[in-house]
Amino acid sequence: MLTGKDGVSGNENNERTMKTIGYAAQSAGDKLEPYHFERRELRPNDVAIEILYCGVCHSDLHQVRNDWGIGLFPMVPGHEIVGKVIAVGDEVTLYKEGDKVAVGCMVDSCQECDQCHGGEEQYCREGMTPTYAGNDRITEELTQGGYSKHVVVREEFVLSIPDNLDLSRVAPLLCAGITTYSPLRTWHVGPGSRVAVIGLGGLGHMAVKLAVGMGAEVTVIGRTDSKREDAMELGADAYLISSDETAMQVAEAGFDLIIDTVPVKHDLTPYLSLLDIDGSLVIVGQIGPLDETNTMPMIFGRRRVAGSLIGGIAETQELLNFCGRKNILPECEIIKMDEINEAFDRMERSDVRYRFVIDMSSLEG
Repeated sequence: MLTGKDGVSGNENNERTMKTIGYAAQSAGDKLEPYHFERRELRPNDVAIEILYCGVCHSDLHQVRNDWGIGLFPMVPGHEIVGKVIAVGDEVTLYKEGDKVAVGCMVDSCQECDQCHGGEEQYCREGMTPTYAGNDRITEELTQGGYSKHVVVREEFVLSIPDNLDLSRVAPLLCAGITTYSPLRTWHVGPGSRVAVIGLGGLGHMAVKLAVGMGAEVTVIGRTDSKREDAMELGADAYLISSDETAMQVAEAGFDLIIDTVPVKHDLTPYLSLLDIDGSLVIVGQIGPLDETNTMPMIFGRRRVAGSLIGGIAETQELLNFCGRKNILPECEIIKMDEINEAFDRMERSDVRYRFVIDMSSLEG
C-alpha cells in the first residue's frame, strides 16, 4: 500500500482508500461522538475532497433521531459540504487538486431515467443516493456525510464555487439555499412577483434573500412581531403577523407564491386565502403529516398546495452562480466540531441566526 498526502492511500493498481474521522451517532437518538472509518476506493470518475466547512441542517437532527424512520446507523450526518479537491480518478475532467468545490444532499443517481436526463436527479426513478444514511449504488455500503474530514464523490455530483463567495458561509446554500431556490425558479419568480415566506429560520431567511435577489416583492409571515426587524434587514418589503385576523384579511389574494418553511405539523388553511387566483403554496419545511385543511379556499380560488424537495445538480450550480453574481450568502454562526451536540440542542430551541456551520479544521485525528 502506497500512502500519499492528505491521508489518501493507494496500491499498484491505483486503487485508493482513505482513512478518515468524523462525528457519528451509533444508533437513533445517540449523541454524536468521534468515529474513525474508511472512505471507499477512489473510482475512475471519483473526486476526493478534504472538507473545510459543513453546514448543520435541521434534517440532520431529524435523521439522527430517526424521526422519519429511514435512518441508517452508524450515521455521520452532513449534506452541506465545502472543501478542496485532494485527489481525482483517472477519468475525471472537470476538477483538479486544489479546486474549491461543494457537495450537496445527493452523491449519485441512476443517470439513465427521464428525471436524471432532465437534470432533476433528486427525483431519480430509481432513487437518488443521499450524501449520508443511504447505500452506495455499486457496493451498497453505507454513505457517510460531511461531519468528517474527507469525502469521496462521483464527479457529476461535485459543484464549483464562485471565487468571490466566502467559503465559510457557502455550505448552507447546498441545502437551505437550493431547497428554497428550486420552487422560486419552478414558479418563475422575477420582477413583479408577489412572494410570501412563512417562517424566518434557516430556510426562510434564504427564501427571503433569494426572492429579493430575483426582484420579487417579498413579505415575511410570522406568528408574532418578534422577527419583523430581521425580516426588514434581510430585504423583505413587508411583515405580516398570522395571528392578526384583520391584517390577514387585508392581505387576502395578495400573493402569487407562498413558500412554507415551517418544519412541524401545522394548519395550511389560514394561508390559502392569501393566495391570488392560480396562486401556489409550496411546502419545503414539514416532512410528514399536516393538520386537516379546509379545501374551500383552494376550490374557490383555483389555488394549489404543492411540495418541493431540493434541486438537481444543474439547478444547484445555477444557484451557486446566482449567489456569486448577487453576493447572496446565508447568515451563519461558525462552530467547532465538538460543539455539535450543543448546536443540535440550540437548533431545536431555534437559538441560531440562522444556520450553524462547522469549521472542519477543528476536527483533528
